[in-house]
Amino acid sequence: MDEAGARDVLDAAGLGAAARDRAELLALGENAVFAVEDLVVKVGRDAPELLDRARRELAVAQWLRDRGVPAVRAAEPEPRFVAGHPVTLWHRLPAAVRPATAEDLAGLLRLVHALPAPPFALPRRELLGGVERWLRLAGDAVDIEDADYLRERRDGFAAAAEALVPWLAPGPVHGDALPRNVLVGAEGPVLVDLETFSFDLREHDLVVMALSRDRYGLGGEAYDAFVRGYGWDVREWEGCGVLRGARETASCAWVAQHAPGNPAALVEFRRRVASLRDGDPTVRWHPF
Repeated sequence: MDEAGARDVLDAAGLGAAARDRAELLALGENAVFAVEDLVVKVGRDAPELLDRARRELAVAQWLRDRGVPAVRAAEPEPRFVAGHPVTLWHRLPAAVRPATAEDLAGLLRLVHALPAPPFALPRRELLGGVERWLRLAGDAVDIEDADYLRERRDGFAAAAEALVPWLAPGPVHGDALPRNVLVGAEGPVLVDLETFSFDLREHDLVVMALSRDRYGLGGEAYDAFVRGYGWDVREWEGCGVLRGARETASCAWVAQHAPGNPAALVEFRRRVASLRDGDPTVRWHPF
């Protein structure tokens, strides 16, 4: 989905002239995210399974509100369904007073990880579940040998993950726990981007930051602050390498979907796959 297509969906969503004339594109990835006056509008891809995910994200937002966890708030309780695309509306948060830190994230994760299961079903964190769809969207833009290599990695890590013995009790997890999914306003840190909320190993949320340290340039001091804020370093767990490998595989495939229309995405995809093929954990990956 490109920006033009996302704007067509936005125009058809019934939000009036403000959406048509003054919508500001904030992000274009798995969703197209627009600011429309005091709202944030997320336009999902044209995929039937994403409507259920959108419904669940809205339910998670209400549940977190009820449990007192600082998180983004939905402006409507149900998604709109426009030309096959789920469209969700959110209250726009005030401008950030400073960038979110790893320590901010750690504090929010402690709150989330202390929660019991919600009164509705959460899926498992299917970290590798999107790999096939992302590679299919990449099509001929990526080498078939690289795509097959990622499929093989996916299958191996999926099997290994099933055998893991967790250190922490399983429960609700954010699923994409990064400082970019925290906004620090005048009243403190707020958790955003709730669509990957799951019920699974709590270690999933912690491996994200360990991988950020190793692959994306997160400084050692920032990672140490995250560990202090949370109270445990997931790298001490023997299963860390399995979840890390699974996330690396998924991250490569996620970039692949952008390769058909973005040469920079293709360069980054090839960099990531080559580092995995070479077994070189020191190669820096660039956020995309």
